[in-house]
Amino acid sequence: MKEVTEPDKQHSTHNALRQITIEQKRWNLQGFSISGLSTYFQISELDLCVDMGECPMSALSLNHVLLTHSHGDHSRCLMRHNSLRRMMQNPTQAVYYIPAPVYDLAVDLIRAETLFEGVAQERFYLPRLECVKAGERFALAYRKDLEVLPFNVKHSIAAYGYTILCKKKKLKKEYTGCGREEIISMKKSGVEIECEVREPIASFMGDCLGESLWEERHIWDSPTVVCECTFLDEDEVSMARKKGHTHIEHIAQTLSRVGSSMACQNIILTHFSMKYSKKHVLSVVNKIIPEEFKERVRVFL
Repeated sequence: MKEVTEPDKQHSTHNALRQITIEQKRWNLQGFSISGLSTYFQISELDLCVDMGECPMSALSLNHVLLTHSHGDHSRCLMRHNSLRRMMQNPTQAVYYIPAPVYDLAVDLIRAETLFEGVAQERFYLPRLECVKAGERFALAYRKDLEVLPFNVKHSIAAYGYTILCKKKKLKKEYTGCGREEIISMKKSGVEIECEVREPIASFMGDCLGESLWEERHIWDSPTVVCECTFLDEDEVSMARKKGHTHIEHIAQTLSRVGSSMACQNIILTHFSMKYSKKHVLSVVNKIIPEEFKERVRVFL
């Protein structure tokens, strides 16, 4: 199991502005995630945030925000993000992607919050909200090379997971054996030698029951999977189900079922209960995660 290095040891694990960074080959995952306190993830290379339980300054340059569900520790700073960007006179309108089951509620909440802050009714306007539906893939507004697939997960309320996909052109199979000059010649003559493909970059599970990790097992085709691991102790399996969260035993069982040949090489565990120390988290993860997966697992603490 790979431990993430903390850049500043003096800060508490419960400080939501103390960000963790996990480096990937082509992008870095930055943010914070402790259950009940705050969860937010930033990928600057993809111009993307997932959830906005807190809004650090580092998030303000990112133009797309995916909301997994409406619990406050994941959603409460959506409009803080919008307000701060306006204060800093960012000319680009950020886009907030809201799950369809809570879209109308989000509109009502944003309106009420704005009026509560003293903005006159006639001056109120909605930020750019996009209602997204499970199973309906969409392109990011300012990154047409990136698409997102929302999917339902099981939680205590309506919730989505998201798979981020890179859209690119690829040589058709029937032409893979052709030489460079032959390919150039075919392209000049108008032969369609390429097809459009979508390759997964990462999957974010949000908050969910452990069974969603198996029911939505397409996520394991992604090089990186970010999944919650709220409960750890042996006597908390029933509590995890009651609260709509994942127990580490569910993760271990799913990994064993999927098998070590899966495409996923980075499994990032997040959203631990605030009652655990970092030492306890690392100890239990090292004990429970199957040996063949330990090098793939990273703890977001």
